[in-house]
Amino acid sequence: MNKAVSTSVVIVVAIALILVAVAGYYLATRSPIPEGTTTLPPSTVTTMTQTTTPVTTTTPVTTTTSALPPGAMPLPYNPSTKTVYLYISTWDNATLYNFNGTSDGELHLFIPAGWKVCVIYTNFEAIDHNFIIVKNTTAVPSCSIIPSSNIILYVGVSSSNYFDSGIASGASATGSIVLSPGYYWFACGYEDHAESGMWGVIECSSSITQPYYEVTNEEIEEEEEE
Repeated sequence: MNKAVSTSVVIVVAIALILVAVAGYYLATRSPIPEGTTTLPPSTVTTMTQTTTPVTTTTPVTTTTSALPPGAMPLPYNPSTKTVYLYISTWDNATLYNFNGTSDGELHLFIPAGWKVCVIYTNFEAIDHNFIIVKNTTAVPSCSIIPSSNIILYVGVSSSNYFDSGIASGASATGSIVLSPGYYWFACGYEDHAESGMWGVIECSSSITQPYYEVTNEEIEEEEEE
């Protein structure tokens, strides 16, 4: 009887080995997964891409930079839509709290009255920043954030969080507004950032026919006067 049991066990084991071998052969010849791979690929692979429509700017042939003040540089704009594009960024290789490498009101933007200002703001610094445009009554603004009721544009934040929020390093945000004649200043609304020099000036006037900007350096001008 023991002999019969042993024979049965051997037969069962042999059948099991044959089944394992057949299954192994089937998997080896039919499975797309190479040996050593522990993660199975999905049955359907979906590739998601994010597309960004580039901003198209047009400068008419009849408009030249010779009509601009000495040292001024034209801003990109579309005359047919009366839109000026402000590509503003906070650099990580310049003074902390800067806009395009400038600070403390060195960057002046000149916009024709009634034109739409489209802001494309990118932050490259390691800390969060935002971009706001504020109503002002003087050509040279103070360095303190004034009440939010005077802020006319928020980029990257809102009226409820501009004082303690911003966009992270490497992020971008956009916003737009039509400006009426007057003086404005742009700044980072984050607490203490404008006070630390993160602001500039916008002048909007009907006497300005082409958008442009100037970079002034008060320290250099004072040295030249001396």
